[in-house]
Amino acid sequence: MDLKREVPGNCPICKSETKVTEIYCKNCDTTIRGEFELCKFCRLNEEQKYFIEVFIKNRGNIKEIEKELGISYPTVRNKLDEVISSLGYKLEKPAINQKEILEKLSKGEISKDEAMKLLNK
Repeated sequence: MDLKREVPGNCPICKSETKVTEIYCKNCDTTIRGEFELCKFCRLNEEQKYFIEVFIKNRGNIKEIEKELGISYPTVRNKLDEVISSLGYKLEKPAINQKEILEKLSKGEISKDEAMKLLNK
């Protein structure tokens, strides 16, 4: 069985960003040495990669993501914020849209507790 191993984007010891220093082609026996940057997505942990896969598969439809992962709206938002941060982007706290939160509550899309959490941010 051929196990697929990915290059860790962060050091398992100190959590700093890693660099690739050698690439090898087993077909032509070529080795390239240097310092290579990893893509931004290599910085994501397995859980974050899975979340992004589900997010893309569901075309960003939060209701479908909630259903597939069995998590609440605020949890989907928190996971998305974690991914955004891990990719190196700064998160600005969005202004609370009370009307949107109350509409979601009235439609049963979020619970009373979830609405309270969102309104108290």
